[in-house]
Amino acid sequence: MTRERGEDQAQAGPSAEDDAPLRDGDGTSLRDGDGAPNGSDDGTPVREAAGPIPEAGMLGRIVDKGGWIFAAGIFVAMLILIQEIVLRYVFNNPTSWAHETTVFLCGAAFVYGGLFCAARNEHIRVVLIYDAVPPRVRRVFDVIISAVCALASAFFAYAAVLMVQRAAFRPDGTFRLESSGSAWDPVYPGVLKIFLMGVLFVLTAQFLIMAVNYARGVRR
Repeated sequence: MTRERGEDQAQAGPSAEDDAPLRDGDGTSLRDGDGAPNGSDDGTPVREAAGPIPEAGMLGRIVDKGGWIFAAGIFVAMLILIQEIVLRYVFNNPTSWAHETTVFLCGAAFVYGGLFCAARNEHIRVVLIYDAVPPRVRRVFDVIISAVCALASAFFAYAAVLMVQRAAFRPDGTFRLESSGSAWDPVYPGVLKIFLMGVLFVLTAQFLIMAVNYARGVRR
């Protein structure tokens, strides 16, 4: 009797409970697009796809797309280093620009990386208290953290403005970018400082957008 009932249920297909949405405590879906449980073996939710969080808004999506440019810069830096090794140790004819160019490309990528991680909410942080509180309290934390980060970024942006004034202008006010002072003497230091200033202003705007969206209750 029991076997026949089990066979009838198997032929009838999945029950309503199987099709019901599987969600965690804060309403986040734990099933993937095919309806299979979305998570690890212990039930921990797994992020569906890499990318900017919804709270980052359109600016976050633009920042995320821009990451490809600086990822390509890292790849170009690798090619330059390979070329320099071959020229130096095979042909005994090193260049004067390879080292400073790779440092510039990698430095620009690292500067942009802070903004990139903020848009994806993937920066390093301690979540001992954050993970122990309910979702509503977490949202309050998100608003406060984003606002404090925006304020800190604004202070750093102001400091960067003062730095750029010294790196891009002579004492008499004429424009001249700071150079490295090497035999090749590129203006990479001045360009990188201007880039850092721009990133800090964008980072300030990004944290403000995130604070507003967290306060409005935009869902992940």
